[in-house]
Amino acid sequence: MVAEGSGPMSVGLDGEGFVRLRWAPGVKISGDLAREAVVMVERICAGRRRPMLVDMTGTGALTRAARVVFAEESFASKIALLGKSAVDRVIANFALGVSPVSVPTRFFTAEPAALAWLRNVGDERKA
Repeated sequence: MVAEGSGPMSVGLDGEGFVRLRWAPGVKISGDLAREAVVMVERICAGRRRPMLVDMTGTGALTRAARVVFAEESFASKIALLGKSAVDRVIANFALGVSPVSVPTRFFTAEPAALAWLRNVGDERKA
């Protein structure tokens, strides 16, 4: 996997052509950090829309400014949010409910299910 970044996040492109964004556990995602992630994703995508897996397991908080950034148009064609806990689910649902994204997006607690959904190009429903 080709990857860049360290510290609060890393972004990479895996062998299937999926963008993988991983947030460090406990990170508070601010507007500036969200913008940095978007720039990294755009660089990795190189002008091509791609499915994206976002591992947000253990994320500490997501600010309003970050939600605004993530609601903007991006190079992601479909987004699978991956978390493990009820807190991860609450953060994801709150973010999607307050600032819906412009592409199909779902929350998963298991990576195989998230990847299967990303592979299913015909399933364009938001959840």
